[in-house]
Parts: sequence; structure tokens; C-alpha cells
Amino acid sequence: MRALLLAVLLVPALARADALGEFRAYLRDTQSGRTQFEQKVFDRSERLVQSSSGSFAFQRPGRFRWQIRVPYEQLIVGDGERVWIYDRDLNQVTVRSMGRALGSTPAALLAGATDVERAFEMSEAGRADGLAWLEAKPRDKDAGFDRIRLGMGPLGVQAMELLDHFGQTTRLRFSHFVRNPTFEPSTFRFTPPEGADVLGE
Repeated sequence: MRALLLAVLLVPALARADALGEFRAYLRDTQSGRTQFEQKVFDRSERLVQSSSGSFAFQRPGRFRWQIRVPYEQLIVGDGERVWIYDRDLNQVTVRSMGRALGSTPAALLAGATDVERAFEMSEAGRADGLAWLEAKPRDKDAGFDRIRLGMGPLGVQAMELLDHFGQTTRLRFSHFVRNPTFEPSTFRFTPPEGADVLGE
């Protein structure tokens, strides 16, 4: 589930008539970004089971830094070749190849390359909560979720919802988006801490 949450950032504010048009403009015009997020996970009965917050930075294609600060610290870094997931409490690192970690995931939608419509079936999803919604269904049937919904408003993508195969819904809200900032190369690098257990590829 945590790996699915790599997927977060804002679309620039653009005067477009539809959500899909805004999303395509985002892919074309936004090469990097940073934002704050709040995340809540609900079970099938809409009961809140988890809440967290943190920050996200990305540089397309495939470089990102997702950092959870509350209630526990976790860091996920994509360096363009591999994805590193570091759990500070366990002092454990999981590493995967970029292709296997991204695939048909939210990260591929927003921080990947510009050909994401090959991996997702995209459609308009109407208006709700003052936002225009776009729905993305993975073409890969083995993806870990049923669909993703992006809520677009004056600031771009202001909300995101992930619906998984177990009936859980993860809802994200974004704020303080900065479009096309310049990052130091070290932002998207990760070296396992000394003594950490390293698992994976």
C-alpha cells in the first residue's frame, strides 16, 4: 500500500475545459514540482484507519522523494533506476527496480514519462466537492488497485483517491505546490544508513 502512495504532486493551474485536457497539459509542461500532502486511509465501511502527512518532490521521468513525517517517519526515493523505501523505526531498506516499482501505479501517472495513457485507461469522472475529476484505470490487471481518481481545481490537482482490491480508499489532499523548481541532484539519491537491513533487488 505504501508504495502506491508514491504517487503525489500537483498539476499547474491551467485554463482547460476538461480534467483530461488539464492532465495532458501537466504531462507536457511540468517537469518537476514539490508539494505538501495529507493522507487518510479508510476501510470498506468508510472508517478511518490511518492518517499521515509529509512532503513530496519529483523530477520527471522517474525521480521523486516522498517523505512521511507524521505519525512515523518513512522515506521513499526514486533515483531513475531504483526505488528505495526506508523505514526508520525498523532500520530497514527495501529496494526495487524502477520498472517493477512504477508500472501502472500513481507514481507512473504523475512522476513518470509522458506516455502514461499506454498504462492507464483515462476518462472524465464529473464534478464533486468543487473539483473536476479524472479517473485512471490500470490496463495491467495485476496492479494493486482498481482505479485512481484525480480532483482538479484552480491550483491543479488538489486531491487524489486510490481505490484498492480490498475495498480500502486512500485520500490525499495537496497544498503549497511549487511548479518546475530546480533540485540538487542529491535530492533524488539514497544511500542505506550503516547497519540497516537491505531487502529486495
